[in-house]
Amino acid sequence: MENRKTLFMFLPWSTDLTGYFYTNIADMEACVSRRGLEHERILVFMSTSSTEATMFEIIHSKGKCDRKTLKRYGTSGFTTVEGITGILNDVQEFAPAPVYAMIIGSHGMGWLPVDGTQADSLFRMKKHWEYQEQPLTRYFGGLTREFQTDVGTLARGIVGAGVKMEYILFDDCYMSSVEVAYELKEATRFLIASTSEMMAYGMPYATVGEFLLGNPDYGSLCEGFHDFYSTYEMMPCGTLAVTDCSELDNMAAIMKSINDRYVFDDSLQGELQGLDGYTPVIFYDFADYVLTLCSDPVLTARFREQLERLVPYKTHTGKFYSRTKGPLPIHTFSGITISDPSTNPMALLKGTTSWYKATHE
Repeated sequence: MENRKTLFMFLPWSTDLTGYFYTNIADMEACVSRRGLEHERILVFMSTSSTEATMFEIIHSKGKCDRKTLKRYGTSGFTTVEGITGILNDVQEFAPAPVYAMIIGSHGMGWLPVDGTQADSLFRMKKHWEYQEQPLTRYFGGLTREFQTDVGTLARGIVGAGVKMEYILFDDCYMSSVEVAYELKEATRFLIASTSEMMAYGMPYATVGEFLLGNPDYGSLCEGFHDFYSTYEMMPCGTLAVTDCSELDNMAAIMKSINDRYVFDDSLQGELQGLDGYTPVIFYDFADYVLTLCSDPVLTARFREQLERLVPYKTHTGKFYSRTKGPLPIHTFSGITISDPSTNPMALLKGTTSWYKATHE
């Protein structure tokens, strides 16, 4: 049977989320058992320990799902460009298709680099996943540097495999940022992610998985996400957005025009919508920042119109959750964040991002 699409679930080592990953896989299987698979295949890369991983396929037959082991991996190196390219080459070999999509489950920390001059301050400051007494939320990767992956590394790994994803869904914290999206614009058409912390349960694949298979239904995906998390017993909080990465260059051009004319007044920082629990805030609502920065009606109108094209789908509950501060109110929500106004030591390297360079230099 011709395979038209391969969905790849990439679940690298993340220390304390492994049990949730098994639930995510089982939920996806529940979706497939109900819906079936039509000209599509689902491959899963699952790190079962810090040094071992398995790639398997979810096989559907007669209303039931089985798992077919395709390859075992006995060494690390999954966080390098070469490692990611190698894994994606395996995906293409095992399940060739004209269309590929990718789900990434792990911890997340937006665009922040794993290494760099800010590393010392970064690892002195307590991260959201270290608040053990609070409900668990989901660096892209594990809890320590050797198991974390820079977004740029991921992008180069995907491009190196000769693939452009239909979408990348980050089932992680803080990955719906304009810096992340811009870094990935050659690697994926759409980015699906949360502006804030994602509860450890992750995406409710049993109910929304069907919207990721076949032709993606991003609107229904957001609706299903909201339905689940607005009544989630542990913590009824969640944010999700879909970014059309093909619209990023146009947005960058508008932002360049705005930045050429305006400089942000730092005294207004406290009035902006923050979407994390850090002090100072690292991830600010993109639209709230820009509309505070820019007073030109023509530029703001262009920005608003472009934002509608850039983030065509988004959803949020009344509050977002932070392990550091608990539930916090959402007054305005554009579905994507920016770190330009941040003075947090963890954001010191914001000037090195591709987005910053495209919009300031």
